[in-house]
Amino acid sequence: MNKTVTIDLARAVPVAADARTADAFAHPKALLDLPPGEARESLLAVHRVLGEQLPPTKLAIYEAGGGSTSFLPLDVLGRAHVTVVDIDEDQIRNNDYAQKTILGDVQSYRFAPGSFDLVICYNVIEHLPDVEAALLRFCESLKQGGLILIGAPNPKSLSGVVTKYSPHWFHVWFYRHVRGDKKAGLPGQAPFPTFFHPLVTLSRLEAFAEAHGLQMIYRKEYESPRYPEMRARKPAFAALIDAAAAVMNLLLPGKTDVRHGDYHVILRKS
Repeated sequence: MNKTVTIDLARAVPVAADARTADAFAHPKALLDLPPGEARESLLAVHRVLGEQLPPTKLAIYEAGGGSTSFLPLDVLGRAHVTVVDIDEDQIRNNDYAQKTILGDVQSYRFAPGSFDLVICYNVIEHLPDVEAALLRFCESLKQGGLILIGAPNPKSLSGVVTKYSPHWFHVWFYRHVRGDKKAGLPGQAPFPTFFHPLVTLSRLEAFAEAHGLQMIYRKEYESPRYPEMRARKPAFAALIDAAAAVMNLLLPGKTDVRHGDYHVILRKS
């Protein structure tokens, strides 16, 4: 596979404390809501890569699964025609930034080849029974040189394993009582049922990209934002989880960190 681009995160993160007011105008709410930490740093780096790699003209963007919040930088969103496809009527109803919304299944919905500069699939592929079908549709719809941005949980992390092998009611409980999201589990609200198709695993996704002419230009596994959230809201519970994660990291081979519960990937169509 082509070599992954190395990103200097220091250049992507605001350095001045008094820049926070400006950030409110420069960044989407999804980024501003993230607690300080690896997740926020990686999303800022993603924004920088998109700014460097996307053409400086009007953009056609396909968001595969889109609710009430965009993860795109506002300067990109401001010059884009965004098309959202989602299977959930409530998610479609909650969306207020797309120019076109389509009630449909991203695993089977097809656009004309070469329709989009960017496909974004953020916190979606883990919920799909057939990730390969969805990825093939994304590739088909993308222009030559276009980008696919994927944000997803890491199935091999501590949080990924717990999510995969615990019942959905536990996910709703966690969102409500640990994260403090009182709307969790209501129609159109996370958490949604999770399948964890094999292609969600980062090594499998890399192999798929190589086999289908996609160059990986950004790849970052990072600590899930759930950890800093827990440390702020439930410090005793978070300390217990951190201790368990530290023990697991000692026992597992290599430089594995089971707290790396999420990843960002940007693929470019060759």
